[in-house]
Amino acid sequence: MSEAERLTKLEERYAHLQRHLTEQDKAMLELSEAVTRLRKELALLRGQVAGSRGEADDTGDERPPHY
Repeated sequence: MSEAERLTKLEERYAHLQRHLTEQDKAMLELSEAVTRLRKELALLRGQVAGSRGEADDTGDERPPHY
């Protein structure tokens, strides 16, 4: 294998790795955005569950009207 062929192969590998890295960065960004969105949704749902439990607890502690 000549030096020119070797250099060409190395350049092809490097170009492939650059493209792969760019695609991987894009995928990581999309995953990060999805995780952020899911965390917000989870916090909202936890708030709704806590709110519904709080309402149930409040009505359970109230005295009936005949007292």
